[in-house]
Amino acid sequence: MAFTVPPPRPSPDTGPDPVGPGPDPVGAGPAALARWYEQELGWATEGHDPVRLVTGVRFDVLELPAEAGHALLRRPVRTGPVLLSGVRMGLLVAAGGADELPGLLDWLEWGPIAPDLTAVGAGGRVTAPSPRGGAGSPGAAVWLRPPEPGLAPGPALPALAGFGSSGGDAPDLVRLVDAAATECHRVRLSRARAGLRKGSPADQPLAFS
Repeated sequence: MAFTVPPPRPSPDTGPDPVGPGPDPVGAGPAALARWYEQELGWATEGHDPVRLVTGVRFDVLELPAEAGHALLRRPVRTGPVLLSGVRMGLLVAAGGADELPGLLDWLEWGPIAPDLTAVGAGGRVTAPSPRGGAGSPGAAVWLRPPEPGLAPGPALPALAGFGSSGGDAPDLVRLVDAAATECHRVRLSRARAGLRKGSPADQPLAFS
């Protein structure tokens, strides 16, 4: 499976402001925020406090620890829109990607080694970030790589506003999952080593669950 994305941003943690001229959907309140997602991107929303984006319709979300996610964004792996919500990072992928994650992890021989890499698919919800990348109150969901209105969806995939149609720039879901699992594993190893330095091996065994 592959989907297309806009050209890479200059920095993994910043991106252009996707909101054009007109009223600020953030300052106008939750109802305006929901309308912005529905009208500008065609994404289904639910609720008003907070507004949530419905997954499994236009996109799914791969979730991983923020520490692993920031390391992933420094790698030469293309992604679609990326959001940060608390200590978790979300990578938007084409709808159906969540169903493929377990099989991909097994095929890549990660299996239970990367349990921190999960997915939200059909029937799921994620908190809607501010359309203005980086805006919002501390701890609020924000876009690190925002979606962009008006871009044509990839022709071979379910319509997904925010992903371009540049063909050769299509990222490989397999490569994205492999890179994400690698960074999750590195974070777990780093934390395990830190725990060993604080205590004896008997007290702090290195194990995966």
